[in-house]
Amino acid sequence: MLKNYHLHFEFWGLALFLAMMIPTLIWSVIPAPNDILRTEDAAGAFDMAVSLLRIWMIAALCILRNRKAGEPRLNALTIAAAACCLLYFTGWIFYYIGAAGPTVILGLTLPPCLAFLLFAIDRKNGIALLPALAFTACHLFSSLQK
Repeated sequence: MLKNYHLHFEFWGLALFLAMMIPTLIWSVIPAPNDILRTEDAAGAFDMAVSLLRIWMIAALCILRNRKAGEPRLNALTIAAAACCLLYFTGWIFYYIGAAGPTVILGLTLPPCLAFLLFAIDRKNGIALLPALAFTACHLFSSLQK
């Protein structure tokens, strides 16, 4: 399995990651009204594990390439990943207008995770798929605690 992978900069993986980071960077500078995401929780070690999974996922998406994946192309998976990005941005809009309910919190959790999963599937990147699945599960669990 590993013989099909090589170190190769994956521009679209980095672009996806940076697109997902834009709302988070804005949020870190400009607090939203009714900002329930800034509440303290007691899951310090759990949050550290989530952060490590995120780093592993992004590194695998950005620097590992499956030789069998071919060149990136527009297809159903990439369109679905782009739709997940739009849902995520829409979730942030609702969050900033003060709608911080469970549906919005799930909108800030599932769409970006699905975008990463869909990208990993499209690029046949099983190495990134593993931490992406684990990150999705942990991120969802963490978000349901809000």
